[in-house]
Amino acid sequence: MGDDGVTDGVIGALAAALETHELVKVRIADEREGRESAVAQLAEGTGAEVAQVMGRTALLFKRREKKPAIRFDGEVLPKEEKPVKVAKKKKPKAANAKSASRRIPKRHD
Repeated sequence: MGDDGVTDGVIGALAAALETHELVKVRIADEREGRESAVAQLAEGTGAEVAQVMGRTALLFKRREKKPAIRFDGEVLPKEEKPVKVAKKKKPKAANAKSASRRIPKRHD
């Protein structure tokens, strides 16, 4: 977070980062007295939860509405409507298969 404090631009950028990553670390540049209020403003402005504050670093969490990535102990996430397709591995061709077609016939003198 910049020296200008909590601005609409900071909140917008943080909201976009939370939508992408769900869990984001933010470094607060304010003095000790202003850090708590800055973290509270960021959490309120983005709708995130404050997971942890250590010194000048705050950890904010906001679950994605679509395809959440973070699961807590015992929590069951809703199943997705479309099954995930898994690509099948192709079997490698035999090493001699390619070279066999390019063999040069032997000369018989």
